Amino acid sequence: MSERKVLAMSHASKAGPEADLVPLLLSIAKSTRALMGVKLAEHDFHNGQDELLVALEKNTLVSVSDIAEQLSVRPSTVSKMLDRVIAKGLAERIGNTTDARKTMVQITPAGLEARSMLLKLRERIEADLRGSLTIDDEVALQSLESLAALLKQRLSRLR
Repeated sequence: MSERKVLAMSHASKAGPEADLVPLLLSIAKSTRALMGVKLAEHDFHNGQDELLVALEKNTLVSVSDIAEQLSVRPSTVSKMLDRVIAKGLAERIGNTTDARKTMVQITPAGLEARSMLLKLRERIEADLRGSLTIDDEVALQSLESLAALLKQRLSRLR
């Protein structure tokens, strides 16, 4: 095992207040993304496509920039993600009748079915993970929720 992996593992395995926060959060994010990636691949999806479909509501037009803000990514990233989702027939781009500079997105009936399946997949993963948590872990999750809100707020100020 490389020295870099050992260092990363030792950072991630620290517990309590002495743990380095940023490496720990990065480890959690990477592991969560990897787990989601494996589960999504079983259904022919890529990371992020689930978030994109969840951001779309039935009979609602949403701008690419609004989706980007909701997902905390750039509009160009949403456009690339949309290309794959549209190729699968799960969403469609629609021109904005009042502002030609804006591209609107709408979920299709097939997209609604896929969205429902992806939400159920998330629920199964959530239930599996929560089933392994202790009461102390649940309390720690409340702190993580506060931290997530803080990070999102700081990120939005930088964009």
